[in-house]
Amino acid sequence: MIVENGAAARVAELIEAPIEDLGYRLVRVRVSGLNGCTVQIMAERPDGTMSVDDCEAVSRAISPILDLEDPVDRAYHLEISSPGIDRPLVRPSDFSRWAEYDVKIETKLPVHGRKRFKGVIIGAAEGAVVIERDDTGKDEEPRVAIPLVDISEARLVLTDELIRESLRRDKAARKARGVETETEDQQADEFEQADEPAEKPKKPSTRNKE
Repeated sequence: MIVENGAAARVAELIEAPIEDLGYRLVRVRVSGLNGCTVQIMAERPDGTMSVDDCEAVSRAISPILDLEDPVDRAYHLEISSPGIDRPLVRPSDFSRWAEYDVKIETKLPVHGRKRFKGVIIGAAEGAVVIERDDTGKDEEPRVAIPLVDISEARLVLTDELIRESLRRDKAARKARGVETETEDQQADEFEQADEPAEKPKKPSTRNKE
């Protein structure tokens, strides 16, 4: 859905197939002026996870390709990362996968009279994402359909609910692969426990002492 332009598009064209051959999928390529020039490559496993070891594996695979093809016209820093919890949404399936969570969307041209939207994802179908807006103005409908082709940027909004669900999904995915990650599992459990309501204090006994 989201298509890179310029140098980012050249990088994406070179690395997408090699990344897929490794068992990952390319999420996004972005070339920025950070530290002079930084090429940021977001990737993930099909189950949405991405560890430090995964990032290193992708870096080792694509660095020789980028060195050989030289798609960026200046020196740059290469950064491989996971999409993160407040991840960008770049495919129709991303919107379906994260339905019922908050999203911010920017469009290339005005849609329904505006270019910025914020609300809860209802789903994606027939070439559009439907959201229930929480930033409606007077006489505006809260539920709107935004054509996917008009979206320039879409990103999940960081909330406690999103953090909790992301940790739960990550834990389940790693468990399904048989990956031992005791530290991450402990962090997920601690976050869930921190959100649980504290026990109500016991009322003092009203019985008379003998």
